[in-house]
Amino acid sequence: MTRTRLLAALVMAPVAIAAILLLPTPWMIALAAVVFLAGLWEWFDLAEVDDTLARTVLLVAHVALMVALVWASRSPSGFTMVLFQLASVVGVIWWLLALFWLGRFDFASDHDTHARAFKLAAGALAVIPAWCALAWIHAEEPNGHRWLLAALAVVWAADTGAYFAGRTFGGKVFSGRKLAPRISPNKTIEGLLGGVVAGMAAGVGFALFAGATAAQLPAVAAVSLGAALFSVIGDLYESLLKRHVGVKDSGHLIPGHGGVLDRLDGVLAALPVFAVGKAVLGF
Repeated sequence: MTRTRLLAALVMAPVAIAAILLLPTPWMIALAAVVFLAGLWEWFDLAEVDDTLARTVLLVAHVALMVALVWASRSPSGFTMVLFQLASVVGVIWWLLALFWLGRFDFASDHDTHARAFKLAAGALAVIPAWCALAWIHAEEPNGHRWLLAALAVVWAADTGAYFAGRTFGGKVFSGRKLAPRISPNKTIEGLLGGVVAGMAAGVGFALFAGATAAQLPAVAAVSLGAALFSVIGDLYESLLKRHVGVKDSGHLIPGHGGVLDRLDGVLAALPVFAVGKAVLGF
C-alpha cells in the first residue's frame, strides 16, 4: 500500500504544482472548483444522500453559488475579492465549530434527516470557503501562485510528517496515548507533533520561494502552525463522518489514497486559515 500511495503521489504532485504555478487565476479557480466539487460529491455519500438525482441537484446548487460569487465580485474597475475574503473568514469560524463537534462523537450520527441536514450544511461550509481562500491567495500580487503552493505544501508536509512520525515514534513518547481514539485509532500525539513541525518547516521554506523576507518568517511560521493544526481538524472531521457510516475511505478514485475527499480533508480546513492569517499578519 505504501508503494501504491507513493506512486500515486508522484503522479499527482507534479500535475498539481504545475497547475498552481502556470495557470492564470481564472483557470486555476475553475480547475479547483472541479476538484473540490468531486470531493463534495463524495461528501454527499458520507451524508447518506443515496439518490443520484438528489446529489446532482445539490451539486448544481453549489456550482450556482460558486458562479454567483464570481459574478457578484465583478465591478467596472475590475475584480474584487471581498466576498471571497468574507467566505474565508466564515470557513475559519466553521472549522472552530467543527472542533467542538469532534468532541461529541454521537452528534448527528443517528442517520435521520436532521443528521443529514447538519452534514450537508457542513459540506457547504467546508468546500465553498476553502475554494474562496484558494482563489484569494492565488489572485494576490505579487507571487500569489507561489503563496498558494506554500499553503498547500504546509498541508502535504504535515500529512507526510505525521505519517512517518507516527510510524517511527507512535506510542513511544506519550505512553501510547492516542490523539482521537474513537474517531481515528491510528493517529498518535507523536504523529501530530511530527506533522506540525514538518508543516511549519515547509511553510517557511516555500515562503522564501514566494518572496518572504527574513522579518516575515516568524509570522509565516505562526500561520503555518495554525494551518497545520487545522488540517488535522479537517482530517479528523472527515474520519468522523466515515465512522458514522462505517466506511474506510470516501471513495476509490485514487489508488492508495482512497477518494478525492480523503486528499482534500486537510486542505479544506487549512486554506481559509492560511489566507486569513496571511492577510492579518501582512505577508
